Amino acid sequence: MEQHPAGIEQVFDDDGSSILALIIRSSFHQEGINFVTGDDSVHQLGVLCWPQGHVIDAHVHNPLERKIDSTQEVLFVRSGRARMDLYSADQEYRCSREISTGDVVFLPSGGHGFEMLEDTDIIEVKQGPYQGESEKTRFTPTNNPHWSSDA
Repeated sequence: MEQHPAGIEQVFDDDGSSILALIIRSSFHQEGINFVTGDDSVHQLGVLCWPQGHVIDAHVHNPLERKIDSTQEVLFVRSGRARMDLYSADQEYRCSREISTGDVVFLPSGGHGFEMLEDTDIIEVKQGPYQGESEKTRFTPTNNPHWSSDA
């Protein structure tokens, strides 16, 4: 398991290798380029912290064919507070985390659901093109202590 600095939390599935979520807390600050995903990740997620006057050279990204066989999401919590419930790929509840204003969440595998604990504004980024509801399997959690079938 790769160690991340304070302010970044990796949440692993029970197998110890599948990352269900990677949470970058609003408090995280480390100067420079800090990629929190590995080179082989379908999403490359980094935090860039630079002092005033720092220059990033102008550049373009060259065309490159890639093969992507999963949908991963990145969430930016603009305001508010929510409980994020994380599930294995087999739809088994694993744990919950609270996310709030300024947090960024990377969801590379498994399942997830959310309950807004206050009015919440989230931006979601994922790969496209969008294929409709066939992209996901909705399920009723059976072992989540926060969720009830009466809800």
